[in-house]
Amino acid sequence: MAQFDTLVMGGIVIDGRRNPRSRADVAIKDGRIAAVGRLDPSDAERVVDATGLIVAPGFVDLHTHYDAQIFWDPYCTISAYHGVTSLVIGNCGFGFAPVKPEDRDYAMRTLNRVEQVPYESIKAGMPWKWETFPEFLDALDATPKGVNVLPYVGVNPLLNYVMGKEAAKSRPPTEEEHRRIAATFEEALEAGACGWSAMRTPPGSFASNHRDHDGTPFASNVMGDETAFLLSAVMNERGAGFTQLTIGTEDLEADNRHVEKLAEIGGRPILWNSLFPDGDMPEFHRSYQQWFNRCRERGLPLYCQGMTVETTLTFSLDDWALWDHDDAWREALVGDTGHRIAALSDTGLRERLKKQPPILYPPELIRLAGTQHPDFKPYVNLPLTEIAVKLGKHLIDALLDISLAEDLATIWEVPLRPPPADEHLREIVQDPFVIPGVSDGGAHAKISTMARFPTEHIQRYVREKQWLTLEEMHWKISALPAWMAGFHDRGTIVPGAPADLVVYDFENLKVLPPEVEHDLPGGEWRRVQRAEGYRYVLVNGVVTFQDGQCTRATPGRLLRHGVGTD
Repeated sequence: MAQFDTLVMGGIVIDGRRNPRSRADVAIKDGRIAAVGRLDPSDAERVVDATGLIVAPGFVDLHTHYDAQIFWDPYCTISAYHGVTSLVIGNCGFGFAPVKPEDRDYAMRTLNRVEQVPYESIKAGMPWKWETFPEFLDALDATPKGVNVLPYVGVNPLLNYVMGKEAAKSRPPTEEEHRRIAATFEEALEAGACGWSAMRTPPGSFASNHRDHDGTPFASNVMGDETAFLLSAVMNERGAGFTQLTIGTEDLEADNRHVEKLAEIGGRPILWNSLFPDGDMPEFHRSYQQWFNRCRERGLPLYCQGMTVETTLTFSLDDWALWDHDDAWREALVGDTGHRIAALSDTGLRERLKKQPPILYPPELIRLAGTQHPDFKPYVNLPLTEIAVKLGKHLIDALLDISLAEDLATIWEVPLRPPPADEHLREIVQDPFVIPGVSDGGAHAKISTMARFPTEHIQRYVREKQWLTLEEMHWKISALPAWMAGFHDRGTIVPGAPADLVVYDFENLKVLPPEVEHDLPGGEWRRVQRAEGYRYVLVNGVVTFQDGQCTRATPGRLLRHGVGTD
């Protein structure tokens, strides 16, 4: 009888712990790494040839929105295309549990606008076999999975469940409601949740573009400090869990003090989202890096996730929701296509739009990416600023008139952030405690493909720019996030660890061009980007992808308390 199930043989092993790479074989038994070294192929039932290839820990993605998609896509693509073997759902305060049956439709609509997960896809593809969070975990546990999954409790469903959605948006919890919030959260933690998540960006703040389906704030946008402190205190009592937090008011110093107090009360890791280089504000990221360093010197468990993928958003005004921080634009773009066409055609509202140009994703950076209208095809790939001059129109008039000419289906592109200088981007990429990610996997699927970040980081920052070694990069995209989030034993290649592995051709690893796929439930579509160069991806010792092709194996686990269940 063979000693091992599988032997990954002849590869260059990077163990995720920043140790020097070594040529070694990796043996797998019962889904775990059994040995690392020079081993005999006759001792294994199956030999995977990794000669000349990198063998590394599977990647860990801490910021996704696959809460619905995992029920119809066991591999949480596009993440699995890029070597992600473990991920966290329920980010930004959103999710589908706990949710009362009568609130299911509302819950589906919340992710429809803010995260642009198609409503028809959620409605057609999610089973809704639960009400409470423990019941949701049971449903997730029973669902075949091609990746390992760890779930947050989103603050919005939690507060809506206890208080009702209108009350949760309009007033603080009573003492009794706070007691029930704490009890419901503790019940979720007991069942296996990893912590709580929230996006606290109140109306009027620079980051308040995340709004409910009707344009109103979410409960998490207006949640009081005492509620946040309560949730952290519950985790402190259990000595487990962590928090994903996006916070942005007009008082950044007060925000920082609030986060520090959360860390002091909870004593548990806080994953702050997100650090990014801004071409218009080069000191923005530096001030936050200095703050993170001061917090770490004090022993506060504060970590940061970086948005360092090169991203252009591809959008059309019939489905665009990222200008919700501006009142006039939110008024124009809340509603279906018919409402939007009428609003954008209204002379009075258009004048308001001109006086209130969007701060985020400004029109000055927009480029025409595609049109079916013959009058405008000569302008494809030109910046909107140049098109407006050619048409002799105001920038906003040019944007809206072209879009209205084809019922808002015109395709535009805008960079996620003003393009940064290389030196500013490098400062974030090289920071040893900035965790790459904020992939938003499963969200914004028509406009963005940021879940490709592991492949892009290796291709761009290791091979091309040489800003990091492979040893450093694999620590940052596997071991560090796994350790911070409580993925027990994952993220490294050591005997006894779960066998989540990627085997790839370093010199030929690359992100492939974007594609459009009509593969979502409800007849919806999305943009995807695949990768080339991954020879094998293994989850719990089982090959899920070989040469880019899915094997249809589903060895993924629900990681209750960070531990997989059989």
